[in-house]
Amino acid sequence: MAFETIRSDIAAIFARDPAVRSLAEVWLTYPGFHAILFHRVSHRLWRRGWFLVARMVAHLGRWLTGVEIHPGATIGGGFFIDHGMGVVIGETAEIGTNVTLYHGVTLGGTSPAVNSAAQANTKRHPTLKDGVIVGSGAQVLGPIVVGESARVGANSLVLKDVPAGATVVGNPARVLKTRRERDAHFEAYGTTRDEVPDPVARVLEGLLYQVAALQARVGSLESKT
Repeated sequence: MAFETIRSDIAAIFARDPAVRSLAEVWLTYPGFHAILFHRVSHRLWRRGWFLVARMVAHLGRWLTGVEIHPGATIGGGFFIDHGMGVVIGETAEIGTNVTLYHGVTLGGTSPAVNSAAQANTKRHPTLKDGVIVGSGAQVLGPIVVGESARVGANSLVLKDVPAGATVVGNPARVLKTRRERDAHFEAYGTTRDEVPDPVARVLEGLLYQVAALQARVGSLESKT
C-alpha cells in the first residue's frame, strides 16, 4: 500500500469536503477514508492470490464502516467517499483517480458469473474514469464506462455509457448537459441546482406551449371564416 496513494486520498478529502478541520479528524472520524484504507490492504492481498484473507479484511472493513468494496476492485488515488455508509463496489469495478462517491452509491454488476473461471475473466461492473462524481443513491450497473469528469446525479440509474464531461440524471439516466474539459470542476453531489430541471417549470413550459399552439389554431380558423 503506497503511502503516496494514501496521501492523495487525504488530500482529496481536504480539497472536496468543506467540513474537514484537521488531519486527526480524517484519521479518526471519516468512515469513507477508513473504508479505502481497508480496501488498499485487501486489494494487495487479493492480487497476491490470498483470496480468503482478502475477503476477510474487506468484510471487517464493511462491518466497521458500512461501505462494501470487493477486494478485486481497482481504485486509483485521490478517491473520496463522502459520508460513507451504504456504498457498494463490485469485484470488476475500475475507478480512476480523483473520483468522488456519495453515500448509497452502487457500482454493481448485471450478469452474475456462471462459475469461478468466468468470474475471474468477465467484466461485470462499471469503469469510472478520472474525475467522475457520483451523487448519493445513484446506481451504476453493468460493464459500462462513465467518461472522464462526468457527473451522475443523485438517485440516478445508469445502464449505458456516459460521455466524458456529461451530467446525467434520472431513471433511466439521460444526458442533461455536457461541459467542455476546461470547464470541469468539483461539484458536490454531481450536479448544481441550476443543472437539475425544475419539474414545476417544465409543466408550465408545456402548458405555455399548448396555449401557443391553441392560439395559432384559433387564429387559423378565424382567418378562414
